[in-house]
Amino acid sequence: MTKTAQDIGRVITRYGAELILETASGEQLRCTTRRKLEHVACGDYVRWQVEPQGNASVLAILPRKNVLERPDFRGKLRAVAANIDILLVVSSWRPEPNWEMLDRYLVAAHLLPAEVLIVFNKADLRDRYHHPEQEACLREYFEIGYPIVHTQAVDGNGLAEIVEAIQGKTAIFAGQSGVGKSSLISQMLPEQVIRVGAIGETGEGRHTTTVSSLYQLAGQASLIDSPGVRDFPLPKLTINQLQAGYPEFTRFAGECRFNNCTHQHEPSCAIKAALAAGELPPRRYQRYLTLLKSQSNN
Repeated sequence: MTKTAQDIGRVITRYGAELILETASGEQLRCTTRRKLEHVACGDYVRWQVEPQGNASVLAILPRKNVLERPDFRGKLRAVAANIDILLVVSSWRPEPNWEMLDRYLVAAHLLPAEVLIVFNKADLRDRYHHPEQEACLREYFEIGYPIVHTQAVDGNGLAEIVEAIQGKTAIFAGQSGVGKSSLISQMLPEQVIRVGAIGETGEGRHTTTVSSLYQLAGQASLIDSPGVRDFPLPKLTINQLQAGYPEFTRFAGECRFNNCTHQHEPSCAIKAALAAGELPPRRYQRYLTLLKSQSNN
C-alpha cells in the first residue's frame, strides 16, 4: 500500500472519528478523521495517507456534488450522505405510509438536486392494509409524474426495476423506520450481512440501520443504506425552495398576481385557481400548506 498509488478513496461508513473507506484498488481501509474534518459523510471522496502507526488518516474531503442533510434534535444540520445521484424514497403498507415525510424527502431531492424513485415495499400486504385514501394519495404521485416501483423484499419482486434505475449512479435508500430498506438491500446483495428488523405489534418500525453504509453493486452502481427515521424535518427554506419541491406547480409559474405568492391566501393565485379547476392534486396541496406553516414556525 503506497500513498502515491492509493491516496483517493470513498467513505463507505463512519463510526464517530473513525471511518471505513474504499481505496482506488477496491480495498477497504480503516481511517481516522482529523478534527477539522468531522463533517465527513458516507459517500464522500477523500484524500488519505498511511501513518507510521495506527490507522491511516483522512487529509481532505474532495469537492462534493451534493449532500443530504437533516437537522438533529438541536436543529443543527448533520450530513446523512454525500454525492447522491438518485434518492430511493421507500414507503410500505406497514408501517402505514407517512405521506408528509415522503413529501419532505421529495423536496430534499429537488434541493440536492437528485433524481427520485418512489419505492413502495411490502406489496404482498397491500390488499390487507390499504384503504381508499391511501390509494388516492399514491395515485397523485403517479399523476404528477413521479416514477413508482412496487417491491416485495421477501421474494425479490420489483428489485430488477430498482437495479436498472441506479445503473452507473450513487443511490440512497431513505425512509421511515421499518419499511424494509435493509431487507431490500439484503436481496440485492445477498453476500452482505445486513441487519434486518421486525415490525412491532404497534405497526411502528424498529431502527435496524444506525449509520449510513455504502455498498457496491454490479454495473458500477453504488447503494447507500441510511438509518430509518421516525421523522425527516427539513431545514429552514425560502418560499421558492419549498415550492421547487412541488413540480406540479411549475406549469403555472409566473401566472400569479404577486411574484412572491405563497399560494395560500393571496388573490389571483394561479395555483389556487388550478386547484379549484381540478388541475392539481388536492392532498399534495394540503400537505404543501402544512409544510409552509411549519417553515414559518422555524
